[in-house]
Amino acid sequence: MLTGTLAGAATIALALSGCVPNRASADAEALAVSLTDTACTVSEKTAPSGAITFQVTNKGTDVNEFEILASDKLRIAGEKENIGPGTTVNYVVQLTEGDYFTACRKGMTGSPAHLAAFTVTKGKSTTTDASESKQVATAVTNYKGYLKDQTSQLLDATTSFAAAYEAGDDTAARNQYASARAFYERIEPTAEQFGDIDPAIDLREADVESGQTWTGWHRIEKDLWAPAGFTPSNPAERATLGKQLVADTQRLSDLVAAKNFTLTIDQISNGAIGLMEEVSRSKITGEEETFSHTDLWDFQANVEGANVAYGIVRDIAEAKGQSGKQVVSKLDTEFAAIQKLLAQYKKGDGFVSYTELSTTQVKQLSDEVNALSEPLSQLTSIIVK
Repeated sequence: MLTGTLAGAATIALALSGCVPNRASADAEALAVSLTDTACTVSEKTAPSGAITFQVTNKGTDVNEFEILASDKLRIAGEKENIGPGTTVNYVVQLTEGDYFTACRKGMTGSPAHLAAFTVTKGKSTTTDASESKQVATAVTNYKGYLKDQTSQLLDATTSFAAAYEAGDDTAARNQYASARAFYERIEPTAEQFGDIDPAIDLREADVESGQTWTGWHRIEKDLWAPAGFTPSNPAERATLGKQLVADTQRLSDLVAAKNFTLTIDQISNGAIGLMEEVSRSKITGEEETFSHTDLWDFQANVEGANVAYGIVRDIAEAKGQSGKQVVSKLDTEFAAIQKLLAQYKKGDGFVSYTELSTTQVKQLSDEVNALSEPLSQLTSIIVK
């Protein structure tokens, strides 16, 4: 049943990635970005600070992502993932004055390709309503608090899970696996801002490069749900993997809790967008949890994380005139609808195995992701205008 289900899901996801983000209407102020399999070219090398729109077209043969890196070439100031071949998307990011680099990643794995310098100059001063400034400041403070809470709980849950795994208590570790990962899945776009932390914690086997050491949740998942012909790790190897997962999670928690950790309002809204793109890219296809098939737990966590981020900026969007009110109305409706649909697959404190879903049921989930992602893709451009 799994083969047929996932084959149908893959077809659905390909259609989804090609149509959901494709909202690139004519925009005279957008910077054109052309992605190929080996390079990414931006039409301008400079732009004034503030909200910058990149109109990104993937002319390559594989899914790609567009990144804006800080001057150290490590920290990610902004990224747009899951851009399918032949797809054009508008990506809005708020950038302050300074030096950056643009880059792309064919297949969304490996080192960034074709780094190019990009300079953000001082933009024109704008008059911002005092009440809106207060709303933005409150939203950022609230979201930072949410991130700290989630990473703290993630660390506790990961420590408990790793202890069971290292002790060889596979039953306990399996029971904790999906619920512990949910904390991470709710805030994954933030983890991706810190360069190597996301690959260390959440890399899938299909994305491991030659010579790369595979660590994290999915390496341990393979031990706990070992496929035929695979020899699970011995106690010493388990100890190494478990301790590394806890250490990497501690790093993430420390970075989020640091006094100099900052966020911008567009990172909150783009994070919500990114979480739903995660659903369309790997949850719908069943690729995320290859061995455990706990994809619906991840699906739910991604939706929850996106809903929290949206809820934090909702009032700001609603105050942006008729267009803001319309998007808010659609998002309120679609978030409720996708939660209702997911509730059909609840089982106890969790969900049924993804292998139990028929192709028709996967299609229903995919359609609802599509319906939610369409208005969500407009959120950043509304709140930063």
